[in-house]
Amino acid sequence: MPRPPLLIDSPANPRFKSWESLLEGKGIRKAGQFLLAGLKTVPEALTRWPDRFQAILVPRLEWIEGWPLPDSIQPVQLAPELFRVLDVSGTNYPLLLGTVPSMPVADLKQPPRGLEVVCALGDPANLGALLRSAAGFGAGAVVLLEESANPFHPKCLRAAANAVFSLEIRRGPRWSGLAGAAGPLVALDAGGEDLSRFDWPHDVRVVLGEEGQGVPPDLAAHRLTIPMTEAVESLNATVAASVALYAWYLRA
Repeated sequence: MPRPPLLIDSPANPRFKSWESLLEGKGIRKAGQFLLAGLKTVPEALTRWPDRFQAILVPRLEWIEGWPLPDSIQPVQLAPELFRVLDVSGTNYPLLLGTVPSMPVADLKQPPRGLEVVCALGDPANLGALLRSAAGFGAGAVVLLEESANPFHPKCLRAAANAVFSLEIRRGPRWSGLAGAAGPLVALDAGGEDLSRFDWPHDVRVVLGEEGQGVPPDLAAHRLTIPMTEAVESLNATVAASVALYAWYLRA
């Protein structure tokens, strides 16, 4: 039997204040919850992963009239001004409240199985785009170093287009913890080998540094560079990583 809707109209409401904290990584870590927005992502998530969500937030119940909501998902009607606070992307569409899944600690001393991506992207939008490419090109796992953004940040979820739900995401160490990681390890570097000539192994870890900083020079990894014209000095870190993942996908 469908659950009766919960009505919230005060910004001082404890639930609303908790949900507002989910707009930042710190709040997500503390509450263990996240908000999912998007005209395509919300219906897809409800269809494919309904057990990950506890509530659906709307300013008007008419928005979800006729939706086949599972009994486990609580409809919540927020005052319009409160809904706009949470709808940071301006989707003007229902929001889903979900629980952050457990992310196991990666054992990097074990060799990779298939394609694994190790990254420290601090920008949540860049991280989301990388997760989308990782899912699209068949990565078996993504290891997020401590320097990385939260994969359930609203900007990351928006860019990832639900890829976060289909990937195995593991928690990694800081950069210094990569010493002794089992290989093969591949990193993108302007002075590396031509990526188009590289013989990709099936089992490999692709290591990606932050935009502008790259991978630490003392990391023992095979360095690859992407051949291109001199019209630009370099590619965006996520774009470069996507090119490398596609190259693995074609060769492996």
